[in-house]
Amino acid sequence: MTTVAAAVASVRDVSKTFGARKALNGVSVEVGAGEMVALIGPSGSGKSTLLRSITGLQTIDPGKGTISVFGEVVQKNGRITGATRAARQKLGMIFQQFNLVGRLSLFSNVMLGALGRIPGWKGLLGLWPTEDKQRAMAALHRVGVADYAAQRANTLSGGQQQRGAIARAMVQGARAILADEPVASLDPVSARKVMELLVELNKRDGFGVIVTLHQVDYAIRYCDRVVALKAGQIVYDGPATGLDTKQLIDIYGPEFEDAFWETKA
Repeated sequence: MTTVAAAVASVRDVSKTFGARKALNGVSVEVGAGEMVALIGPSGSGKSTLLRSITGLQTIDPGKGTISVFGEVVQKNGRITGATRAARQKLGMIFQQFNLVGRLSLFSNVMLGALGRIPGWKGLLGLWPTEDKQRAMAALHRVGVADYAAQRANTLSGGQQQRGAIARAMVQGARAILADEPVASLDPVSARKVMELLVELNKRDGFGVIVTLHQVDYAIRYCDRVVALKAGQIVYDGPATGLDTKQLIDIYGPEFEDAFWETKA
């Protein structure tokens, strides 16, 4: 009998309101294990709100909407469930501003990914298990920044810090990576390296990847599937190769030209 892996995320009829604005309006989407999916759309379209809702960093509106992560319901009727903490252990979150502790070394930042497996006091004292130390150095080597392990995070370039953040997710033991505009603060060369690394983790290691991108050319180049949002609703969900210029103009409107990075770089 074949076992079917639970979806990374299953979003059903989810809405989120901020004041008079509907950031999400009845959104339903499922991302399967091992998929690499780009969330695109103009500013304010709801893509970051959707990603943050999947992780439980943002609560959804009360009602019939639900969100499940790896088969466990994490949000229902506008409330975070008790399954959220365990689900977050399976999700490696990557942010635009890296979310590293600047005064700590890169190695120490990566080790923070192991906090969910050991008592907090051991982490505060730096009493990391040898196996986790080895895992951290292997992850730093894998993402290409092992030579900077002892360096304070705030002295590193943006690209180096972002790769460190990815290494932290690997040490955490995540099964999927959710990245919110991970290349928005990077130069094009560093951005390509980070996207190539996410592709490698997806193809070689089987990580599910959901990444919000403002750069449409990056979404088409690096992701197999694109989900486009506009005004809080999904207006396209399909293969990256299926997007044409007319559809993109309809999605982005006046922002259309700004959504292409490589052509401007």
